[in-house]
Amino acid sequence: MLLIIVTSALRLRSACRLQRIQGHMMSTKAGSEVLFEKVGNAGVITLNRPKALNALNLTMIKHIYPQLKKWDKDSETDLVIIKGAGEKAFCAGGDIRAVSEAGKAGDSLTQDLFREEYILNNTIGTYQKPYVALIDGITMGGGVGLSVHGRFRVATEKTLFAMPETGIGLFPDVGGGYFLPRLQGKLGLFLALTGFRLKGRDVQRVGVATHFVQSDKIVSLEKDLVDLKTPSNSDVAQLLDSYQEQSSLDAEKPFVLQEQTDAIDRLFSAGSVEEIMENLKKDGSAFALKQTETLAKMSPTSLKLTFRQIQEGARMSLQEVLVMEYRLSQACMKRLSDFFPSLLAVLIDKDQSPKWKPSTLSGVSEQAIEECFSSLGERDLKL
Repeated sequence: MLLIIVTSALRLRSACRLQRIQGHMMSTKAGSEVLFEKVGNAGVITLNRPKALNALNLTMIKHIYPQLKKWDKDSETDLVIIKGAGEKAFCAGGDIRAVSEAGKAGDSLTQDLFREEYILNNTIGTYQKPYVALIDGITMGGGVGLSVHGRFRVATEKTLFAMPETGIGLFPDVGGGYFLPRLQGKLGLFLALTGFRLKGRDVQRVGVATHFVQSDKIVSLEKDLVDLKTPSNSDVAQLLDSYQEQSSLDAEKPFVLQEQTDAIDRLFSAGSVEEIMENLKKDGSAFALKQTETLAKMSPTSLKLTFRQIQEGARMSLQEVLVMEYRLSQACMKRLSDFFPSLLAVLIDKDQSPKWKPSTLSGVSEQAIEECFSSLGERDLKL
């Protein structure tokens, strides 16, 4: 999950933080932060925080979940469309500010936000009616969770996808452990560890999006979607296919990683993060050296957690992955000595030089990683 708006409030005393968190949780502004409409037989969700790049918070999550459940049972609702307000973003991530403040104040938001978000992710992943995410803009972290598990994800030339969590002491959650290892070869592991950004048609080429439609056709596409009468998934797919066929923008441009695909599969085929680093150093190519530099900036603990997460997730169902990721999220919240200073360095002070603890891969013990994956007993996520 990625923070978008960060203020000096992070430096307030613990009591002030807790007061702000409680105000955040009691917010009644969800009516303006997320909008619900019935247009024809379609339920339309609009994430409505454009100044915050539609960053997802707990209040929004708590309104989206019951609305999806309601529409799922409503015989007059045939499909669901989710989109973001404004010109820049679908959803650029989750509200890390509130989580970081909660962690330092000992507030339950560190459990509530992750639990409710992952339950929502699972609801989207198991939704029975056609679910169409129009990811026309920045789509990161929590925004990926709102879209990638749905049956249809429509990217445009404005789409910017990334899972940058290893750079802030976290891991690519919201089901990243499920969809990332299912991308071709070692691409998912590469994206998870490095936070590499994909843009436009490339988001569809790798399978994060199901379709690519030019941004200037999205309004027309949405109108045609809501005009469909009792559509099946195949009806929606046929309409999206037709719009994709009309969208020739960047069709001739090669995939951004086309020349590096074989190298990624070779260099990231390893039994540990240390082996990957060794492969990159031995390779010595410009691409390999670039990735070595990138990984060296990331949290060593996050890299090891993410490597294991992707390994385990390849053999799990989405539900099993979300249970695993909830355990990891709570481990990360306990590890605020790593997460909170990194947040300051990367997102507030902007010196891009977080002080990780431990500071090296060798300093992260296998026992410490193993403990992060341990059951929480009664506190485990229940889906």
